[in-house]
Amino acid sequence: MNRFIDQTCRRLACALLATASAHATAQVGMSQVSLGSLPVTLSYPTPAIASPVTLGAFELNVAMDAPAKDGRHRLVVISHGTGGSAVADHALVSKLVRAGFVVAQPLHEGDNYRDTRWAGPQSFQRRPGEIIRVIDALAADPTWGPRLDLAKVGVHGMSAGGVSGLALAGAQWRMLNLIQHCNAHPQADEAFCFNGATTAAKRAERQAQYDRAKHVPELFLPTELKTWHGGRAASSAAADPRPDTRIAAVSLAVPLAVIFSAESLARIPIPVGLISAQQDQVLVPRFHSSHVLNHCKACTLLADLPGAGHFDVLWPWPAAVAKEVAAEQVRGGLPVPGFDPAWRDAAQAKLVDFHVQHLISPR
Repeated sequence: MNRFIDQTCRRLACALLATASAHATAQVGMSQVSLGSLPVTLSYPTPAIASPVTLGAFELNVAMDAPAKDGRHRLVVISHGTGGSAVADHALVSKLVRAGFVVAQPLHEGDNYRDTRWAGPQSFQRRPGEIIRVIDALAADPTWGPRLDLAKVGVHGMSAGGVSGLALAGAQWRMLNLIQHCNAHPQADEAFCFNGATTAAKRAERQAQYDRAKHVPELFLPTELKTWHGGRAASSAAADPRPDTRIAAVSLAVPLAVIFSAESLARIPIPVGLISAQQDQVLVPRFHSSHVLNHCKACTLLADLPGAGHFDVLWPWPAAVAKEVAAEQVRGGLPVPGFDPAWRDAAQAKLVDFHVQHLISPR
């Protein structure tokens, strides 16, 4: 297995060499900015020397508030998971920066580690617009606008961030899809269906919400349950469903996806790369990752991590943070013992190659 990983990494290194060589001397710069009311972490190539920086329980090797390397760079925007933040994706971010990208990580309003009041469908509706706001604000910024080439923008989404990525790729979801799925599979996908309902009373309340729509014909259900969100509606076979056509490539890691219609997944017009985790109990792959791959013609599986749970795709992931996050899950929140992190490194290398291929390489 390790030999296969080594060979995979060598092949990917060769594929990236032509692009990465121009950025080999760059290190990872980081700045915290506010774009309106939205806090955003920016990571970027810098000629400055990085050093260890402690952010809460996390330790990163970055050059804080350093100047960006000269030149114009492609942008990748990362959408974190429910209750998430920027720092747990730092290993991936560093790889993207060393390949020449600027990476923007908005802290989604009402669904982040400090504030979860809108976590769930309300945040799902807001997230794509927040990402577009980030792109627009950076384009207009006197410092960053001249340093970015926004003709092609990438998006990466982890877990609930997968909703952001798929919606910006053009797919559509609705609450009724969620309710119908959870009425059909309340036990098999319980960590999704009862996310946040960690007591018997909360679980019963959530189940009652699902039950109210169980035997009601769709015609008589409330409009808010039937309203489609995400991509543009199909007005013709050739219509581009993307809300923003600057989005040219999307990658996903253990995405929340079952709420999207099969028809809208099939209409996605841009490349989508996906990383799944075989032991994911938070978002069971056969309902989520496989739903995307079974219906989206433009989607490809970049890696299926053996022995990995939901949060094994993140790094760094301090033990104290892992324990705190796991306590909020119905099941499957802890890292899986025995998972080989070399698989994650190889998958992240494939993800970086995916964005290089579709955003930087001449086509």
